[in-house]
Amino acid sequence: MIGKIDQYLGFHETALSLRAQRQELLASNIANADTPNYKARDIDFNSALQSALASKGSAGPLATTNNGHMGRGAPTGDMLANGTPVLYRGVVQGSVDGNTVDMDVERNQFADNGLRYEAGITMINHQIKGLLAAIQGQ
Repeated sequence: MIGKIDQYLGFHETALSLRAQRQELLASNIANADTPNYKARDIDFNSALQSALASKGSAGPLATTNNGHMGRGAPTGDMLANGTPVLYRGVVQGSVDGNTVDMDVERNQFADNGLRYEAGITMINHQIKGLLAAIQGQ
């Protein structure tokens, strides 16, 4: 039964996870808007979602044989925790200090991603309510 529930909710779970990681990247861009030579970063959400869905279920938990091993976690370097490559945003308007963060673009992307995250939460809530109604026979 758990496998069926995972399949039923899996798409939105994966999408929400990617949206949360993307939100962290966008927040980092906004926080570093005044950092010299900082390059704005983002992911290609659609291709990242397709890759994540294609590989879902094929990779199990990471095996650790030593307490010093690190598990999957927050975005690191140029890859997200799930292996999605982090891309650098193209320069919209150059800056003297080499920073490529355009606050208008970042704010718009941040707001759009946040709204889509909330929509994903709403969809999961509706799916869970539907499951509960089916279980309760309503």
